[in-house]
Amino acid sequence: MIALLGDLGVLAGLFGAIGLLLQGSQALRTGTTPDMKRMMQLLFGGAIVSMLALQIALLTDNFSLSYTANNHASTTPFLFKISTAWSALEGSILLWALMLGIFGYLMWRNYRKAPDSLGAVAIGVLGLVAVFFFGMILTVANPFEVCTAAAQTGCLESSLNPFATAEVPLQGRGVNPLLQNHILVAIHPPFLYVGYVGLTVPFAYAMAALALNQPGPEWARRSHKWTLVSWSFLTVGVLLGGLWSYEVLGWGGYWAWDPVENASFLPWITATALIHSLAVQLRRGIMQSWNFALAISTFGLTILGTFLTRSGAVISVHSFTQSPVGPAFLGFFLFIVVGSMALYSVRASDSASENKVGSLLSREGGILTNNVLLTVWTVTVLLGTIYPIFVGVFSDRTISIGRAFYDKTSLPITLVLLLVLGLSETAPWKAATKATLADRLYLPAMAGLTTSALSVLLGLRSRGTILAAGLAVFILAGPTLRLYRLASAAASRRDMSLFQAAANIVRRDRAYWGGMLSHVGVAVIAVGIAASSGLSVTTVGLNIDMGQTVNFNSYELTYVSGFTASNPQRNEIGANVLVKRDGRTIGTYQPQINTYPTIAIPTPAVVAGFGQDLYLSLKNIDGDHILLDVHVFPLQWMVWLGGFVIAAGGLYSAQGRKARDSEEALKRTSA
Repeated sequence: MIALLGDLGVLAGLFGAIGLLLQGSQALRTGTTPDMKRMMQLLFGGAIVSMLALQIALLTDNFSLSYTANNHASTTPFLFKISTAWSALEGSILLWALMLGIFGYLMWRNYRKAPDSLGAVAIGVLGLVAVFFFGMILTVANPFEVCTAAAQTGCLESSLNPFATAEVPLQGRGVNPLLQNHILVAIHPPFLYVGYVGLTVPFAYAMAALALNQPGPEWARRSHKWTLVSWSFLTVGVLLGGLWSYEVLGWGGYWAWDPVENASFLPWITATALIHSLAVQLRRGIMQSWNFALAISTFGLTILGTFLTRSGAVISVHSFTQSPVGPAFLGFFLFIVVGSMALYSVRASDSASENKVGSLLSREGGILTNNVLLTVWTVTVLLGTIYPIFVGVFSDRTISIGRAFYDKTSLPITLVLLLVLGLSETAPWKAATKATLADRLYLPAMAGLTTSALSVLLGLRSRGTILAAGLAVFILAGPTLRLYRLASAAASRRDMSLFQAAANIVRRDRAYWGGMLSHVGVAVIAVGIAASSGLSVTTVGLNIDMGQTVNFNSYELTYVSGFTASNPQRNEIGANVLVKRDGRTIGTYQPQINTYPTIAIPTPAVVAGFGQDLYLSLKNIDGDHILLDVHVFPLQWMVWLGGFVIAAGGLYSAQGRKARDSEEALKRTSA
């Protein structure tokens, strides 16, 4: 019955998606505004029912479904029972469909308040995307297949027929060990998926505007908030993925330029560019054609990333096994790219903005420059990610592109991006005089140069860290100085405290100051990345006997004792390590190795501190001896804080003042 319930939910979602696609097509042909309520209810309701059915099967240990039997066990802890719904291939596609249903419902709620053809066609485009995902669930990625031939653990054969006679195994195979080793696995994917799927919305509005030949500011106005929210969730998703890697995998880092990591990062880069250029279009009526290209590219990269993750084309700890889903995603990616770019090329002349960027010495000029840099960065990372795939397809060679390539190419791009960001964030719109630029940039520039000079005097020799520190202060100082000047003037006029005046200014223009908050986050994370990578200290294979104390950096590490523990899903073996610093006891920490039936995963002990993290990864334990990899990562906390501040700024900016009339929006030209 649970298979039938799940399939009925998927069928309802598919019928709803087809209905929305047809109604959107009708709106495109006739210019009418159809009532899309029933079809949206089918899409939204079907997605919820199907996900609930899968969750019920997991929580009740219903091994009659092959998905449950092959990806779950009765001993799986409760939290990971829930997260199993998206921890394997078929369930992850179902989560994507659920997110499409949620975003479609939210789009429809806005549409019903003021129905128009742009909204109807956009919902139809989302319906087209949903047809693909629900269609895959019913065919090549069905989590509701009935187990028809059971092994002692897991399922050997399955059937799409929900009425097939089930052969239920006594026990399931359990969750992939990597996906039940930390609580973040239950949080990281949903955030990532909200970001991924949410970027369908600006794509849908862009396609609707091109199809209707309505390029104007309206599609950009509707897309901007959706893009901000999706980008913010994607930011948190990527950040949590880095934190998960740092806390779980024990290799001593949080970002390895893994192909699947790149797959999530690429749409983040283009969405960053899209957010800024949409703001420019709404403010100045320029960069419209560029925004269409960015909306298409961003959505296309989410599909490409999903293909890389689920096709087996790349080898990664993040990727799923090879399956028929890979070719389906590749075909859909090509359909999206070819179809949308064909429409874009047809409308190219109509979508071009009448206004142009007047001067590079302006805010829009700085944003344009940053957009170009972000595009170069995207192309660089994309080529590094897919080049090994093409080599493997067209030759017998297998190659890999390591992090040295990405670090070497990304560092100069990032530094120039930071410089342009600091220059543009306080520049006026339209054009800046030399006097205006000098007034706004002199103090921030001096603060940045002073910071870099002090870094050298304090003994720093890493050029990347020195430059990043100076540029970060430069970025921080610009909006801080501007807010201080505005607040001082307001406080003197209205007889209020400086803090009250600043709070009122920030509250009145959340769109701008939310963006500045994100820039603060960029500055913080830039310092964190530069310090934690450029100033890190590492020793590999540190051998410590029981009772022995070893000095490393400013720490004293003493191997006190070993320990073992077992629970239904894994065995644990680890070491109690007493950590002292400069003679002061910090505590006893337990790096360990978690052993599952198929894999052993080192789980590090992280001694987090304000100045630096001490990272202990246990590589081997043999009676009275342990082998440790030990790392010191300065200012590691700034990486995590900076990422969350970036996302918080995006969400705060999305709460900005109610959008004004489009014509008025184009007239706003004040600095």
